[in-house]
Amino acid sequence: MAATASRAQSAIGGSKWRSRDIVVTAIIGVVFGVVFQVWNALWGFTGGLFTFLPAAQNLFYGVWLVPAVLAPLIVRKPGAALFAELVAAGLSAVIGSQFGPDALLSGLLQGGAAELVFLAFRYRVWSLPVLSLAAAASATAAWAHDWIVYSAAMGFDVQVWYWVFAVVSAVVIAAGGSVLLVRSLRPTGVLKGFPAG
Repeated sequence: MAATASRAQSAIGGSKWRSRDIVVTAIIGVVFGVVFQVWNALWGFTGGLFTFLPAAQNLFYGVWLVPAVLAPLIVRKPGAALFAELVAAGLSAVIGSQFGPDALLSGLLQGGAAELVFLAFRYRVWSLPVLSLAAAASATAAWAHDWIVYSAAMGFDVQVWYWVFAVVSAVVIAAGGSVLLVRSLRPTGVLKGFPAG
């Protein structure tokens, strides 16, 4: 029943981008670009709290993946996940992310991985399981990137824990958080005119 409703809502919007879709997706990207910068600082600051199990810090990784789920959930257009993540990552890099230009590569991989999941469902199904798959795919792409770029010396057995925690975080924060945020925004009317509204 929920899946049928999601398909019906998706059909309302179609695949053609409207001006409002572009603006809202860009706004989501800009807002999260600022959030990313704050999160980058908190990430570095809280690292010492996880000396007992460093991989557990990835339980908070999902914040960096929210645009890849939230934007497509609202506008329901092909490319929304990639667009929002690239804007967020690009702004974060411009305003001083410690990850520098590599933030753009991360955004490309995270948004692109989510897009593949939405594409597999032909941008028609927006249920929590599909959003969770997209978030998990985004987390997996981010994990693979981080392993290669930042921690290639770590063994696979250790890296698996980083991946597990990142996926859990993605499902809870990026997928679950996006659903809750959309539900809380609906009564305000700001989503009026969008399939998610």
